[in-house]
Amino acid sequence: SRSRDRRRSRSRDRGYGGGGGGGGNRRNAAGAMLRKPRWDLNRLEPFKKDFYVPLPSVQNRSLYDLEEWRRKQEISLKGKGIPNPVLSFEEAGFPDYVMEELVKMNFKSPTSIQAQGWPIALSGRDMVGIASTGSGKTLSYILPAIVHINNQARLVRGDGPIALILAPTRELAQQIQQVYFKSSATLYIDGGGDLTGLKRHGGWKSTQVA
Repeated sequence: SRSRDRRRSRSRDRGYGGGGGGGGNRRNAAGAMLRKPRWDLNRLEPFKKDFYVPLPSVQNRSLYDLEEWRRKQEISLKGKGIPNPVLSFEEAGFPDYVMEELVKMNFKSPTSIQAQGWPIALSGRDMVGIASTGSGKTLSYILPAIVHINNQARLVRGDGPIALILAPTRELAQQIQQVYFKSSATLYIDGGGDLTGLKRHGGWKSTQVA
């Protein structure tokens, strides 16, 4: 009948059968049916991002001393209200569980990118850091990321990750992974709970670093 012919014709147009038209249906494209979330700002849980409290020794350094140090380290800055650099691990204000790992790794003092980058990253501010190979870039964001992760609410199934690290090559991604696991081998996890999922700085928990 004509009604059946029309139904067959519509099925072919939608890509459900027939030889030719299956691949062009926009509805079948990945993510085509996703809707933009409607955020209710009044119901969102607080998300703390500032974990840095500068010591008086850091705040009270003279402008001359800061500029001289940055000149020697060949550091150039662009931005407003940039925190002063930290010249020792103690000045960074890391929690004890991070400081213990730094002692185990036998580092003596922060590198240039770490000294200037840690206060910015621990403050929850946006940062773009450019430094040469072997300058300690990975720890400049890995250690602040661990602090941010450990201070957020426990994830539930389907949440996460909190920290997303992108690398242009597989080899570089593997190097970053090695630094992460080395620096997080025995770090503190609060709350206990389910020992499932991926490693979360010291234990096993739902995915928080990808």
